[in-house]
Amino acid sequence: MGVKEIITVISVLLLLFPSTVKPRAVGGAQPAGGAQGGAPGGGGGGTLDVVAQFGAKADEKTDLSQPLLNAWKEACASPAPSKIVIPAGTFLLSRAVLEGPCKGPVDIQVQGTIKAPPDPSHFKDDTWVMFNHIEGFTMSGGGIFDGQGALAWSKNDCHKNKKCTLFPINIRFNFLTNAYIHDITTKDSKQFNVNVLGCKNITFEHFTVSNPEHSLNTDGIHIGRSDGVTILHSEIKTGDDCISFGDGSKNVVVNGISCGPGHGISIGSLGKYQGEEPVAGIKIANSTITNTMNGVRIKSWPASYPGTASDMHFEDITMDNVSNPIIIDQQYCPWNQCDLKNPSRIKLSNISFKNIRGTAAGKEAVKLFCSAGFPCEGVELADIDLTYTGPDGPAISQCSNVSPKLSGKQNPPICAAPATTSPGGQAGPAKASPGGKASPGATA
Repeated sequence: MGVKEIITVISVLLLLFPSTVKPRAVGGAQPAGGAQGGAPGGGGGGTLDVVAQFGAKADEKTDLSQPLLNAWKEACASPAPSKIVIPAGTFLLSRAVLEGPCKGPVDIQVQGTIKAPPDPSHFKDDTWVMFNHIEGFTMSGGGIFDGQGALAWSKNDCHKNKKCTLFPINIRFNFLTNAYIHDITTKDSKQFNVNVLGCKNITFEHFTVSNPEHSLNTDGIHIGRSDGVTILHSEIKTGDDCISFGDGSKNVVVNGISCGPGHGISIGSLGKYQGEEPVAGIKIANSTITNTMNGVRIKSWPASYPGTASDMHFEDITMDNVSNPIIIDQQYCPWNQCDLKNPSRIKLSNISFKNIRGTAAGKEAVKLFCSAGFPCEGVELADIDLTYTGPDGPAISQCSNVSPKLSGKQNPPICAAPATTSPGGQAGPAKASPGGKASPGATA
């Protein structure tokens, strides 16, 4: 069992806890209102400084955990809006799980740098910072969550060990409703940088992910079983997927993203587990993908459980030296861990790639490998202009089990020849996903 599969089991347990999710607010991004319940008593709101009022020290030695938890309990108990301030300086934080529901909105201003213990053996599970069951939550301030992950990357053997160690995710957002996270950086996470699970109406804006290209299994933002996720004007540099989507990802908008290095933007992989929730309503637009393994990708396992993914649209995207700019891979089989004889039972429909331009690092600039058992339906490509200038150029496309609607420029010619090779297996180790029970997430 790979790391993403193991994390999936843990996430199932999280799904068993009751949520106080309410209908999505009209208009999307901004938090509105507070959840009921929370800590007993009731503070008066206002500003809570973890240093001035709760004894935190920016000395990189004193654990921030208890001062932060004390400030959180007071803020969460207040019916009036509260603000927690982590001022400038560098703090050591062993672990923090900040639980709701709260009686009123809570805002955290992270102005300093918060560092995790560098030794992964310090952690007993895969959580460093978690926000759980909260409504009306905001976080900003220009601060940094530094996972200090270099030692963990050197110990990552998940590509060959199915019982590999689970390293902590920098920030988990679980079951948040009406949340707004902006002007925050996560860097050098030991595993995923951000995991979004069971959220409704959550926005990331001017959000930065900074991991080196060699960091393993460090997806920028992974989304699972969440409705109404918006990611705007953000920069993601990592060693894995910039953004990955697990099952149950619905009504997601990604706009103005700079992705790379990394493995691109991936929907899936899907179909690994029984009972996966549909993926529906994903739009990626006005973004740039640079020096990545993949550009925009949809992937599912062969011999999969049944499922659906629909209404997925990729528009106005610039590719700069991307190995696989456009790819549908329904034969996704990293490290030959699956049965290629039986086709995927994930039904893909209503997919568009429009105004995708730039340079490909590989000759096969467009790969549409759909399922022989459930061919893709409603696939449209318009104004594709991808150039490959390598020694075996020009760029080509490969297609199977799909008859796309074509319009505008088509460079390379789309589906001019049948597929001769499969992209399956090109990707690296499968990973368990923290995005929900049935969400293998994305690899490579």
